Amino acid sequence: AAPASVEELPVWNYDGSSTGQAPGDDSEVLLKPCAIFNDPFRGAPHILVMCSCHLPDVNAPQGLGAPIPTNTRSAAADIFEKIKSTEPWFGIEQEYTLFEADGKTPFGWPKGGMPGPQGPYYCSVGTENAFGRPIVEAHYSACMFAGVTIAGINGEVMPGQWEYQIGPCTGIDSGDHVWMSRYILLRVCEQFGVIVSWDPKPIPGDWNGAGCHTNFSTKEMREEGGYAKIIEALERLGAPGKQEEHIAAYDPNGGEDNKRRLTGLHETAGIEKFTYGVANRGCSARIPRMTEKEQKGYFEDRRPASNMDP
Repeated sequence: AAPASVEELPVWNYDGSSTGQAPGDDSEVLLKPCAIFNDPFRGAPHILVMCSCHLPDVNAPQGLGAPIPTNTRSAAADIFEKIKSTEPWFGIEQEYTLFEADGKTPFGWPKGGMPGPQGPYYCSVGTENAFGRPIVEAHYSACMFAGVTIAGINGEVMPGQWEYQIGPCTGIDSGDHVWMSRYILLRVCEQFGVIVSWDPKPIPGDWNGAGCHTNFSTKEMREEGGYAKIIEALERLGAPGKQEEHIAAYDPNGGEDNKRRLTGLHETAGIEKFTYGVANRGCSARIPRMTEKEQKGYFEDRRPASNMDP
C-alpha cells in the first residue's frame, strides 16, 4: 500500500553536484518529503513526492541541516506556519507557451512565419484557433488523478499559449500544487514531443506575454467588511520600495525576465510603479467588480510572471 502521510517516508538523498547545488567533494543533498500526490503515469500504488532540499548535518534530527540556497520552500513554510490563523488562500493562474520540438516555433504556428493577429485564440475552439488541446486536456486529467487542486483551463491570447488555474489552496499547499502541476505538464509534453516554455515574453513584438496572476485573500478579507482589509493590503503593497522588492522576489532572475513583459502594454501595468483599481487589467493589482459590490472577497496581483517561484 502507498504511504498515507509524509511521516511514513524516509529522508533520501541525491547527487547535488550534478544539479549545480553542491560541490563535487561534498555532493550529498538530502530530500525531506513534504507532500504526497498520486502518480498519474504509473498509477496506484505509485506516488509522486514533493520534497524540500537540505544540507546534511549529522547532529541534527534525521540528519537534516540548513535548506540549500535554492530551497525557497523552507522559508515560505516557516512564514505560513506563523500566520496560519489568517487562513491565506491562493488561486494561481499559470500561463505557459507550447513550442514545437525545435524550441523556436510556437506550437501550431507556421514554420518560419506568423499566424493571424491576436483575437480569435483566447478561450477559443476550432482547429484553426486552438493549438494543443489534447495536450492541455491530458495534463488536466493527470493533475486531477494526482490530487492536484486544478480548477480550470483556457486558451490564452497568443496562439499556442494556454493557462490553467491552481486553487483555492491554503498557505504552503499553493506552492506545492503549482510545482507538482508544472512537473506533470513537463512529463505530459514529453509524451507529445512538445516543449513547455515558462518565459514571460516568449515571442517579442505585438504578442501577449505569459503571466502567473495570483488571486489572494485572508479570512478577514472574505468576511463582512473585508473590503477595508483588501485596500489596506494593497496600500501596503504600494509602500515606498516595496514594488522593487516584490518584482525581484517574484522573478528567478531578479526582475530581468519580467521587464520584458510588464511594459504597460498587452494587459499589463508598467514595472516601475505599483497601481491598483477595480476591474482594471492595466493595473498591478485588480479588485474584482464583485468584490467591490459585496465589500469582501479577494484581489488579484497581476505582476508575477509565468516563471515565478511558487
